[in-house]
Amino acid sequence: MAKQKKKVPDLNAGSMADISFLLLIFFLVTTTMDTDSGITRRLPPPVENPEMDVKVKERNIMNVLINKYDKLLVNGKPGDVATLKDMTKEFITPRPSDEKAPEVEVKDIELIPEAVMISKGVVSLKNDRGTSYSMYISVQNELAKAFNERKDELSLRYFNQHFADLTDKDKIEAINKAVPVRISEAEPEEIK
Repeated sequence: MAKQKKKVPDLNAGSMADISFLLLIFFLVTTTMDTDSGITRRLPPPVENPEMDVKVKERNIMNVLINKYDKLLVNGKPGDVATLKDMTKEFITPRPSDEKAPEVEVKDIELIPEAVMISKGVVSLKNDRGTSYSMYISVQNELAKAFNERKDELSLRYFNQHFADLTDKDKIEAINKAVPVRISEAEPEEIK
């Protein structure tokens, strides 16, 4: 008797493509994608004449340096991230009678009932190429907190609301004009 070959049953793979397609759609719909977020900072407009040297009085500049060891130097003296916010806030708060404080200009701003003294102070931030990202962000956060607290003070004074609670765009713009965020960042280099 001749041996009969066993017949191997065929698999119907027609519905496999449908199932894999449905699984793919399921995972695409249910998966969340992480989004990167950065520092919200409005960049200055391009310089019209880059060869022109802008002179800023020394008293109008607060120098903040971060070296590659994450050590802070504020106006040539060792500093600490914990005190940076208060130092910056004191620097940007107008003090017209103080000769060592930044110069002040007086402006009339719409919606603010009186002339406002605006500090001409600029915070100059410079970091080393080896500065850690976490230290850089910590310094940026402290500088932002100082400006935000100053804005909050003026908002409470003139509009009886915290700055974060303002909804009127004109009021927000008025406070932003009264407390301009003047942070100058230099290109990173090697700082000793």
